[in-house]
Amino acid sequence: MSPRVLVGSRSFGQTFPEHLDALRDAGLEVVPNDAGRAYRADELLELLPGMDGIVTGTDELTAEVIAAAPRLKVIAKHGVGLDNVDLAAAERHGVRVQATAGAMHDSVADLALALVLALARGVVAAHADVAAGGWHPTTGIELRGRTMGIVGIGRIGREVARRAQAFGLRTCAHDPYPDEAWARAHDVELCGLDELLARSDIVSLHAPGGGGGPLLDAGRLARMKAGALLVNTSRGSLVDEAALAVALEEGRLGGAGLDVFAAEPPGDSPLLGRADVVLTPHVGGRTREAQQRMGEMCVRTCLEALAPDAAGRGA
Repeated sequence: MSPRVLVGSRSFGQTFPEHLDALRDAGLEVVPNDAGRAYRADELLELLPGMDGIVTGTDELTAEVIAAAPRLKVIAKHGVGLDNVDLAAAERHGVRVQATAGAMHDSVADLALALVLALARGVVAAHADVAAGGWHPTTGIELRGRTMGIVGIGRIGREVARRAQAFGLRTCAHDPYPDEAWARAHDVELCGLDELLARSDIVSLHAPGGGGGPLLDAGRLARMKAGALLVNTSRGSLVDEAALAVALEEGRLGGAGLDVFAAEPPGDSPLLGRADVVLTPHVGGRTREAQQRMGEMCVRTCLEALAPDAAGRGA
């Protein structure tokens, strides 16, 4: 029987179908995602027991799901965050887990700055106005001389800092495990989270999800500088969306640019339809370059675990 690989990620193989072909050519049976979204845990309890591997995006790979899949040998993450995978359970059951670290930091950083610029100049609303036949110029803000606070300075956060500085922004950052030497060398001031929120004109989130409630709950959102912009290209679970909607409605914050949401699609999120919010459908890593790198890395991970002879031939 050929090893079977469930494709949970909706983006794997979409831009580059040859990545799916590479798995099939190595003798693996590829089982596509028929749900049109990330799989929930209850669905995986039925699907995953018959699988030897999964290429996952944000599927709910809980301890119960992993324990129920005795054939499972490999979880290849088509992305960088592993907060959707119970890593302790995977280790207990001998399942290899591999993300595509280093494949998409430029792509996500580009989008973070695109959201900042869209908010600062009201690009989306201006486009909609002109496209509808209107002509109502609005007044935005310049970036130079303002402060961007970056929460999390891993690969993506560092690239955001470089881009922000190129626009003349001052940069500060919070990270529970900061690289102090890197921060000094790149003129990024390290500070506590509450200080960062209080002094930043723009806050950009690049921290992992998980670990309990939202990082930016109502209390922390209230600590943000009046009129500040919030950008989240990391994890929707980092922000209390209802509290953010209230802060925007009351005029305490100037706007939000969001690529990620607590539930995806966001359904009835209170942030939908607001002129001061720019929304994108989790496309941070959706560039041709990032998709190619991530796909190649996932293929290699699956082949090494399930078809080592093919992996050795460079399939």
